[in-house]
Amino acid sequence: MKNFNENDVVIAGVPFDINSSYKRGPALAPVRIREALFCESSNLYTENRYDLGTMPGWHVLPDFLLPTREHVFEYIENETTGFLKKMLRVITLGGDHSITLPVIRAYSCEYPKLNILHFDAHPDLYDEFGGNPYSHACPFARIMEEKLAERLVQIGIRTMTTQQHEQARRFEVEVIEMKNIRAAGELSFDGPVYISLDMDCLDPAFAPGVSHHEPGGMSTRELLEIIQNLKGCIVGADIVEYNPERDINGMTGMVAGKLLKELIEKIMESSISS
Repeated sequence: MKNFNENDVVIAGVPFDINSSYKRGPALAPVRIREALFCESSNLYTENRYDLGTMPGWHVLPDFLLPTREHVFEYIENETTGFLKKMLRVITLGGDHSITLPVIRAYSCEYPKLNILHFDAHPDLYDEFGGNPYSHACPFARIMEEKLAERLVQIGIRTMTTQQHEQARRFEVEVIEMKNIRAAGELSFDGPVYISLDMDCLDPAFAPGVSHHEPGGMSTRELLEIIQNLKGCIVGADIVEYNPERDINGMTGMVAGKLLKELIEKIMESSISS
């Protein structure tokens, strides 16, 4: 185990996609995102000129060695809790979106007034999907049922069904659909914020390497601007649903690597100012 300091950022991979409903492949993503982060075609500078290559305080870890399916969520929650007990901030690389539930279970214990900012084409609020209440289409229904978040804001939604609209009303979710993306503006949160970033929030033109192609999404620039202008103390994040098997020339992997850089900076900046 590495030596960490309080408020360091750890990046952990969770190669799990068994709860995917359409195509498997996101389990391959963590290693590809790490490769993109360090790819020599780019560098480790963020857009605000933070040189992550010379900046201490962040650590890239190997993928979790996951147990059998029935114990995966417990394992992810326990590992995340272990990091948080050391006063670390965690960026989790999925994997399908179902992994966000055990991560948030851990976070809610350490941050009782947790806010979640969720980027996605889909609300992921189904009560169950295909008979599976832990499908990647359901994590935010479970999160809100278990009262793990004080506030949930979803951005980029463009597949809202009647059932999920009713669920959003039931749980008082703030939904900024893609057709109203300008309303995102400069978001502000009181209290700790966790960012959950599904790569299909982006238009397939910018991120073809996802299982569910949903046209009409955000550009990479729009997403970056929302993250960069976000007001709040960012305590953790995940990047999920990148499917390398559908990618074109590693293009989506490089987008994920860039987003990871910006999230590292945002979280480290929050640690300094908090």
